[in-house]
Amino acid sequence: MSSDPNRLFPSLSRRDLLQQAGCGAGILGLASLLKDEQLLAATPSAQVDALNPLAARQSHFPARAKRVIWIFVNGGPSHVDTWDYKPGLEKWNGKTIKEFDSSFTNTTGFFKDAVGALMKSPFEFTPRGECGKKVSSIFPHLGEHVDKMAFIHSGYSTSNNHSPALFMMNCGFTRMGMPCVGSWVTYGLGSESSNLPAFVVMSDPKGRGLPKGNAANWTAGFLPGVFQGTYLKPQGDPIDNLQRPSQMTDQSQRTQLDLVKALNQIHERDRSADGELAARIESFELAYRMQSAAPEAMDLTAEPEHIQKLYGMGDERCDHFARQCLTARRLVERGVRFVQIYSGGMENQRSWDGHNDIEGNHSQFAGETEQPVAGLLTDLAARGMLEDTLVIWCGEFGRLPIAQTGGKPGRDHNPHCFTAWLAGGGTKGGTTYGASDEVGYKAAENKVSIHDLHATILHLLGMDHERLTYKYNGRRFRLTDVEGEVIRPILA
Repeated sequence: MSSDPNRLFPSLSRRDLLQQAGCGAGILGLASLLKDEQLLAATPSAQVDALNPLAARQSHFPARAKRVIWIFVNGGPSHVDTWDYKPGLEKWNGKTIKEFDSSFTNTTGFFKDAVGALMKSPFEFTPRGECGKKVSSIFPHLGEHVDKMAFIHSGYSTSNNHSPALFMMNCGFTRMGMPCVGSWVTYGLGSESSNLPAFVVMSDPKGRGLPKGNAANWTAGFLPGVFQGTYLKPQGDPIDNLQRPSQMTDQSQRTQLDLVKALNQIHERDRSADGELAARIESFELAYRMQSAAPEAMDLTAEPEHIQKLYGMGDERCDHFARQCLTARRLVERGVRFVQIYSGGMENQRSWDGHNDIEGNHSQFAGETEQPVAGLLTDLAARGMLEDTLVIWCGEFGRLPIAQTGGKPGRDHNPHCFTAWLAGGGTKGGTTYGASDEVGYKAAENKVSIHDLHATILHLLGMDHERLTYKYNGRRFRLTDVEGEVIRPILA
């Protein structure tokens, strides 16, 4: 192929030059008018760099957190069997929920014909930490960190079905196709790494599948595609095609990418509004840079033995999640902005969805995750990173305080109440905000919507949730829709 640059960038005639220059002057004038009328689509803090849309950008105000690690407890963990101790359940154990709350309807849960009596937790709760937080016995390691955690016991959602509830928790809407939290964060702040993805997602590696809704949980929606989550495969190479073909040298690959980029840029000239094309160009460049950075970042053998043991590596029960948590720390340490790790897979008992045998289900999944998450908190704190790393533990909803009949007693879905905790990143450890009712059926005091939770996450990252917007189809959208209040009592 000829190396003549005129084949890629043909010269302009005088007429073409005048024509294009004239159009350009008109566009500049139009842009000025649109700016005066505040009709130009604006980014939250600074104009997104067209050449590098993932370049780091200034937040709206000084941030407490620079990055996020979200432990997504997939399937809906039971708040009354984990963090929200309810002595009232012992008092009401065996009685019908109608005796406690006459407004209860069988439509609250998912299995309408399997409503049993109120059921106390099968787990013992004991005070932990200086704050004296009562914690379930399934968290022997995590319970050591309650003084780092800010608990929210009055969360509520709007759907009792997994897929829409997952979309609500991740994207602020119950329907698919909307940008998720990680995409909004990277759209607003960019990335601190030029060689790794800004937003990374890991799922259950034990063959239990993806969460319901699959990749729609980490989609960029109508935001430019460059802000979507990069999924790390749980088996084999975490990212496809990370290794270049053996017959290709670095120089030949660089030449190939330069040609593809030049051709794409020519194609883009008349399609500047197509954000997907710009995202595709950047994805090629990022993939090239990742070939050296990603293998190093995910090489856990580089960690000393005591760190591996801290996370639980080598323990058959939790080794898989330990590896993911340690990988998350290595990624955020290298500038990745947002990491989300899903515990549990697709189908009921393959996740925290304990419809049957709540004792066995939650014992299993807590056993897989609690030491790795405790190790993550210990490690981040020892490195001085917990101060500006926000760690979140939360699922898509809670579970009912009644038994679900059939087999060993389990619990059905409960959108009326869930528990979440946040640690580090400017949160006030050892605090509790909000409360559920006597048996944990509904949020009762200082209710927290998912939009409130999202507004708080963005606030800790230095972003005003009302200013973080994107114009799409004639409407200016935001993660929190038209709602959301920052939960200030949990801020340090």
